[in-house]
This record gives sequence, C-alpha cells and structure tokens, in this order.
Amino acid sequence: MNLYFVCVGNAGRSQMAQALAERAGFGARSAGSRPEHEVHPEVIVAMDELGIDIRDRRPKGIDRADVEWADIVVTMGCGDACPVLPGKRYLDWQLTDPIDLPLEAVREIRDEIQRRIQSLEAELAA
Repeated sequence: MNLYFVCVGNAGRSQMAQALAERAGFGARSAGSRPEHEVHPEVIVAMDELGIDIRDRRPKGIDRADVEWADIVVTMGCGDACPVLPGKRYLDWQLTDPIDLPLEAVREIRDEIQRRIQSLEAELAA
C-alpha cells in the first residue's frame, strides 16, 4: 500500500508522516504545495527520539506522478493545491503545522501522526 502525504511546506507534518509510514512498512512519499528549503530542526529532533533519522531529507513540491503512484493521498492543510485524481482514496488529517513550535508541541503532533498511521494500518489489515 502506497501513501502520499501532502502539506504546505513539506518540512514538518508530511515528513514525519512519511518516515513513520515507512517504518510501519508502507510505501510512502511526501510533498508540499509550497515547499520550504529544509526540514524544521525540531522535527528532526522529534524523529531522532524515535530512532528515525530524517536529516538528509529535503522538502519537495507536489508531483502528479507521485499522486498516480499512491493508493491513498493524505492531505494536511494544503487546500486546493492538492491534486485530485479519480480512483484515489483521499484522507484529510487536520494537524497543526509544527513550524516555530517548541519541541514538546512537535512531539504531540508526531505522536498523533503515529496514532493515525497505526489506525490506518489496522483498518487496512481488517
């Protein structure tokens, strides 16, 4: 099962979601409608705490080929910029953007993303 996580900057939520989904065994990619230059430092630290290194990841823009590749597209606040293709399942996860938030708040967002991925994993296994 391939998951495509899309947010605005591809520097926080979608990067965490991609890494957590990969760890859960999904095919995963991520992108942003307005990609930033680098992943937020607090996001890197929060993922390090789980033993996941995302230091080398770089934000990238939305690519139609990635949407076509995905079975499920998970949007996280990218609005109308997210491409919609027929035959795809779309989920919208309303999550706070971690930009400029303290590490404790980033951890809470990370943990919520992890819960949602585990829930999706259980749903798909049923």
